[in-house]
Amino acid sequence: MKKLLAVDGNSIINRAFYGIRPLSTSDGLPTNAIYGTVSILAKHIEALKPDYCVIAYDIKEPTFRHEMYDKYKAGRRPMPDELAAQFDTAKECAEILGFVPLSIPGYEADDILGTLARAAAEDGRIETYIVTGDRDSLQLIDRNTTVLLETNSGTVKYDTRKFIETYGIRPEQFIDVKALMGDSSDNIPGVPGIGEKTALKLISEFGSLDALYEKLEAAALTPSVKNKLASGKESAMVSRRLAEINRNVPLEIRFDDYTHKGIDRERAKVLFTRLEFAGFIKRFGLDERITVVEEIPETIEIGADKLNDITSEKIAFDCSEDDSLFMIYDGTRLYRYEGDITPLLEMLSGRQVICHDCKKLYKFLSKQGCHWRGCTLDVMLAAYVANSGDSSFELPRLVIEYLGCSYDENVPAAIYIWRLAEVLGRAVEESGQSRILREIEMPLAAVLADMELAGFKIDRDGMRDYGRQLDLAARELEERIYYYAGGQFNINSPKQLSEILFVRLGLPKSKKTKTGLSTNAEVLEKLRGYPIIDEILDYRKVTKLKSTYVEGLLREADGSSRVHTNFKQTGTATGRLSSTEPNLQNIPVRTELGRELRRFFVPGSHDYLLIDADYSQIELRLLANISGDENMIRDFLSGADIHTSTAATVFGVSPEDVTPELRKRAKAVNFGIMYGIGEYSLSQDLGISVAAAKRYIESYLASYPKIDAYLKNTIKKAYEDGFVTTMFGRRRYIPELKAQNRNLRSFGERVAMNSPIQGSAADIIKIAMINVHKRLRESVIDARLILQVHDELLIEAHKSCAAEAQQILREEMERAATLRVPLLVDISSGASWYDCK
Repeated sequence: MKKLLAVDGNSIINRAFYGIRPLSTSDGLPTNAIYGTVSILAKHIEALKPDYCVIAYDIKEPTFRHEMYDKYKAGRRPMPDELAAQFDTAKECAEILGFVPLSIPGYEADDILGTLARAAAEDGRIETYIVTGDRDSLQLIDRNTTVLLETNSGTVKYDTRKFIETYGIRPEQFIDVKALMGDSSDNIPGVPGIGEKTALKLISEFGSLDALYEKLEAAALTPSVKNKLASGKESAMVSRRLAEINRNVPLEIRFDDYTHKGIDRERAKVLFTRLEFAGFIKRFGLDERITVVEEIPETIEIGADKLNDITSEKIAFDCSEDDSLFMIYDGTRLYRYEGDITPLLEMLSGRQVICHDCKKLYKFLSKQGCHWRGCTLDVMLAAYVANSGDSSFELPRLVIEYLGCSYDENVPAAIYIWRLAEVLGRAVEESGQSRILREIEMPLAAVLADMELAGFKIDRDGMRDYGRQLDLAARELEERIYYYAGGQFNINSPKQLSEILFVRLGLPKSKKTKTGLSTNAEVLEKLRGYPIIDEILDYRKVTKLKSTYVEGLLREADGSSRVHTNFKQTGTATGRLSSTEPNLQNIPVRTELGRELRRFFVPGSHDYLLIDADYSQIELRLLANISGDENMIRDFLSGADIHTSTAATVFGVSPEDVTPELRKRAKAVNFGIMYGIGEYSLSQDLGISVAAAKRYIESYLASYPKIDAYLKNTIKKAYEDGFVTTMFGRRRYIPELKAQNRNLRSFGERVAMNSPIQGSAADIIKIAMINVHKRLRESVIDARLILQVHDELLIEAHKSCAAEAQQILREEMERAATLRVPLLVDISSGASWYDCK
């Protein structure tokens, strides 16, 4: 007999999270759930040596059980942040170990497992082993199916004999036991007052739930039990339907598709190295050292007077910032230089210089007084261009992935950089992305280095005053909250807040957590309208502004009151930049109180101004351009408001009759279409019926037919190629399109629709940044780029040249790309970021 190993993914990941002490990597990523998942799965693979491996997952969509009973699983506490941060990686580990993932909308993992077990039994040649931490699957046990139940004390193997010995009934009777006793974790009601012991006794005696109720009136039971059973009959019947695993999920089963092909050693080594799972690397035999360098060349100590002895036109360059130590490798000889940087940079001038993370190198050299921006190839950026969807672009990972060897700290990084340059250079060229690397990412790194060094000044005194205003507002909100609550308590304590809201005040109950009923933002938003709730939500906004932004920014500012963000060039799969430490792309703007924070982002002195330019609806303009839809192009060329034009077209009214509500709906459809929005999501966004949302989408696509054709063709081509491209040739690979999971494929389709547009917008603003930076330097005016926020650029300029700087900013942004519709920029200036809007 062949063996099918079928795993309840959600159950095992949760079991691992709660069963293993907290673990984390050196940079703070929690890993206990990931570690436990790998341990459990590997243990069963090694013990069973299965022929087929499947791992099933629940998905967030409601199931048929929710439709049957709207309170099903209503008491489930939300997933802890520490677990949520690990979930996707744990799933990736399962795939690396050779498990095929399965999810089906409307059904749970249990249903998929039950269906697989039934199909295996019908095949007649396959026995099934189900791994789970949930006793619900015990009902699936038969002579062909064994359940391996993960418990706090280890794995318990349940076959029919073991089950009968433990529970005194047969496995198929377990559903009826659940019908009586219920299940608090799933909020299955059962019969109130009937626990597990009584339920087991009743089903053992009467044989089934139906037989129990048929004989209830004459049964020799205590009056109390009889009354409970009689009054709880309807609940018992509903509970049985909820507890029974559906073994007929609409799943196209081909067992050959689930063949276990073993561990993906290459991916495992990369991921386990990143997760710092040294034990697993050794356990799976991934620590065999393969080195790309058979013999490390002898290091030549070189001084400033001998630098010209290095004659190679191409060199790999690496430096240790701690001690200003530089390593140079020319493919044959390895040099070590420690001394004055100036002659070193003179030697590098005119050569092909390869490094890893040139932006970091540029900043380091600038802080030493040397403005050098001469790197010709950055292997980190080359790897990002080659595959932007990778999780990390650190040198050790690149060595493992692209050179196929372990990373040895005893090998000088310059040697690895040299070898990577050849491999990655070829990968970028073969994918047709040389221009992206050469003309966008490489020059942009120099621009970002200068922007990070410049920083953005904050008004410390103003921000402190703002912080005190927030404190005052928080105290006023506290007093009102205490008034509504009938006394003081710790508002920041979920347990105390839960007690006040749901016990003392009797507000509608919410989801349960370990400490009580949930009081998270999602729960409280649903309770808006109760005075205390509105005050609590406002209190949270005010205190977050104070702690995260006011205190955080004051802490990050340097001695000149400037904050220096770190722009990550490799942080997103679309090509967009991200910002960290601090994140200046996330300064609040949606609420007036949050916008106030922008008052305290100011120029360097009163002699300077801030100039802010923002692309006007760039993604919609790109959609019109790429799709070639004449109707949308005409709307843009007319100069009319695009959302008003869309509303008039879609809803069949004149532009003059478009109300603010209609414009809002048209805007939601305009942007939603680019992101592949569905009828249900649009209905939720607009608060309308699914049928109405469907009509809006159909009317929109009928009004802009080439957009409909573009989206369909993009998805089709993405399935064929495995990737999509921007206007400039930047690729985004979409592995989700190959997934068996329909939800993952749907996600991949949405990515395919949006990535060419969002990625093209990212490319355009990067080109604009490069050209603006260059023009400002060539103009020799006192102005500099200091911030990018997606489609927005900010310049700090002396008042004497602000008009010229503003003109440069507008010109270079508007001509960064040539489209069938104009690229327009909204531009303004002021004495603070707030004043620019």
